[in-house]
Amino acid sequence: MSNGTDNQFPPDTFGPDGSVVKSPYYKYLVDENASAAFVALYGASTLIHFIQASYFRQWFLLPTVVLAGIGETLGWSGRLWSVFAPLKKTPYLLQIVVTILAPTPFVAALFMIFARVTEKLGDQYSRLSPRWYARIFLAADLIALIVQGVGGGLAASADTDSGSNLGGNIMLGGIVFQLVALVIFIILASEFYIRYIYDRPCRQTVKIKRVPWGTEMRVFTGSMALVLGLVLIRTLELSDGWNGTIIVTQIYFDVFDGMMILLAMVTVNAFHPGWWMIIPAEHEGYSLPSQMTEGNLESNLTRASDSTVATLFTTPKV
Repeated sequence: MSNGTDNQFPPDTFGPDGSVVKSPYYKYLVDENASAAFVALYGASTLIHFIQASYFRQWFLLPTVVLAGIGETLGWSGRLWSVFAPLKKTPYLLQIVVTILAPTPFVAALFMIFARVTEKLGDQYSRLSPRWYARIFLAADLIALIVQGVGGGLAASADTDSGSNLGGNIMLGGIVFQLVALVIFIILASEFYIRYIYDRPCRQTVKIKRVPWGTEMRVFTGSMALVLGLVLIRTLELSDGWNGTIIVTQIYFDVFDGMMILLAMVTVNAFHPGWWMIIPAEHEGYSLPSQMTEGNLESNLTRASDSTVATLFTTPKV
């Protein structure tokens, strides 16, 4: 990322009249309108998520979706800062590092939401139990976040191109690890969907009438598709280096880095888990098992989620 000191910018940084015509870091001048719009939209979505999580008492969304929204808002604020300070390196580093790290907590939320979806629709269709989905993939997400954070720190503090490239390669390793975990997760989730649709459970259980396929499936599928698309783009982005086509083309950054996670966050805003996480005691004319009634499902799910976080790195009993 190092492009010289303030007195050693590339010749094409300035126009004939001495004005800045191209940022030495972005390779273009950042668009003010797009940056301000993303700051406002991410900020609004994050605030709504905070209110929704508090209202529905879905506390696991605070360190996941809300944290991701704060990160995106901060990253795009750095980009907006660059509009007014195109020669400063700090806002560039802020936006590039934070916007790469910010989606990771959102991915963690999707893992936890899917664990709850399997518990609601029937974990007999799932290869793993809801608790193990959360344990395995939250651990993978945390590892990816740590690796990307280390790489981002090295890239941000590097004084040479080789140092920044090393940091970028480490970040790329974290993103590739996250991509592999996502692909495995999507394979397992797809198997769950297929088994659910055709009523082909993985194991025999007491036969009960099933909860109908609902909004949660569409919300989860749409959000996961957007996140997977972003991770794929990020892999291509960083594999091409800091001066690759995607990174130095403003419209690509706005569309891929800006819109995908924003659409995923707004989708979860519009179809919030709080609306469909709790199952009524009587549903479409039939009774659900007692452990899935409205009176105790929320406490069971919350307790399972809390237990997952607490035991994430504990060794399971054999």
